[in-house]
Amino acid sequence: MKNNLTNKAADNIRILSAAMVDKAKSGHPGGAMGGADYVNVLYSEFLKYNPDDMNWPFRDRFFLDPGHMSPMLYSVLALSGKFSMEDLKNFRQWGSVTPGHPELDTERGVENTSGPLGQGHTMAVGAAIAERFLVARFGEWMAHKTYTFISDGGIQEEVSQGAGRLAGFLGLSNLVMFYDSNDIQLSSETNEVSHEDTAKKYEAWGWKVITIKGNDADEIRAALKAANEETEKPTLIIGKTIMGKGAVTEGGENFERKVSTHGQPLSAAGASLDKTVANLGGDPKEPFQIFPEVEELYKKRQDELRQWVKEFEAEEEKWEKANPELAEKLENFLSGDIPEFDFAALEQKANTATRAASGAVLAAFADEIENMIVLPPTCRTPIKPMDS
Repeated sequence: MKNNLTNKAADNIRILSAAMVDKAKSGHPGGAMGGADYVNVLYSEFLKYNPDDMNWPFRDRFFLDPGHMSPMLYSVLALSGKFSMEDLKNFRQWGSVTPGHPELDTERGVENTSGPLGQGHTMAVGAAIAERFLVARFGEWMAHKTYTFISDGGIQEEVSQGAGRLAGFLGLSNLVMFYDSNDIQLSSETNEVSHEDTAKKYEAWGWKVITIKGNDADEIRAALKAANEETEKPTLIIGKTIMGKGAVTEGGENFERKVSTHGQPLSAAGASLDKTVANLGGDPKEPFQIFPEVEELYKKRQDELRQWVKEFEAEEEKWEKANPELAEKLENFLSGDIPEFDFAALEQKANTATRAASGAVLAAFADEIENMIVLPPTCRTPIKPMDS
C-alpha cells in the first residue's frame, strides 16, 4: 500500500513535468519523467528542511545539476507547496518564476542556478565542504546532508571529474549524489559517445557506489538509507532509470526509452500527451492538478518536518546556553557579514606573479577572516584556514 501511494506521487510529478513542457512548446520531459521516482522518495521521506523557513541554515540541500530537468524540480516543489499550478503553467515564459533552467530561489526551495552540466555536482561538493567546516567548529548537532542529482551528460563533464576526486579525497560522507543513468542523451544513446565504467571511476576516487533500479521505490529507499548511514565516504547512487517513463502514443503503444523525448515536448517527439496523462492516472483535460492523496502525503511529511525542526531547535538552544561564545561566533558566521579589512595596509611587491599576490592576500585574510575555507593539498578534512 505504501508504494501504491509513492508511485502515484511519482506519476503526479511525471504528469506535471510533461504538461509543463507541452504547454510551453519547449523543454525536456523525458529525463524529468524518468527521475520522478527518486526525487519523490527523497522529498517525501528523506530530505530535511524547515517548511516554514526555506532559508533555515541547518536544512539539507538538494542541488540539481541538469538544469534542463527543471520540470521535475518544479513539480516536486509544487507538491511541497512552494510553487502553484499557475507557476507551472507559466513554465519557460518571460518573467515567470519557473524558467527553463532553474535560477537560485531558496525561498521556493531552488538551491542553485543550474547552468552548464557538471556545475551542480561542483556546487554540491562545495556545500558539503562548508557543512563539514562548520561541524568541525561547532559540533555534530548541526550536521546535515547535501544531496545532488546528475545526468549522463553531467557525469561526462570534466568539471565533474575534479569535484568527484576532491569529494572522495576529503571523505565527504555527508554528500549523496544520484546519477540518473537512463542511457539517453539529447541526440543519441550514451553508448555512442562513452564506454567508461562510472561505478569503478567513482570507487577509485574513494566513493561508496550503489547501483539500483532507479524507478523502484524500495530500491531507492534502501539506497538512501545506506547513504545516510555511511560515515567515511560520499555516496554515488547509480539509478538505472527509464527515459520518458509512462509515455505512450496516440494508439496506446509504449513510447519509453526514446531519444526523441529528451529535448522536446512529448507531442512533438511522437508520443501523445493526453494518452500519456491518462496512462499515468491523470485527467488529460486538466493535467495541472495534484492528486488529493498525494497532497495529503506531502502535507503529512511537512508536519513531520515541523516536529523535527522543533526538536532540533530545542537541542540548538541547549547548545547555545552551554556555549555562549561559540553561539555568538556561529551567528556571525551565518550572518553573511564580511569582517572589516584594511586593504591599504596590505603590501604587495612590484611585478609579482598573480598567484603570489593572491597568496599574500589569502595569508592576510587568514589572520582576520576566521570563516574563510582553504584546503591545503595535503589535508584530509577541512581544517582551520591556512593552518599548514
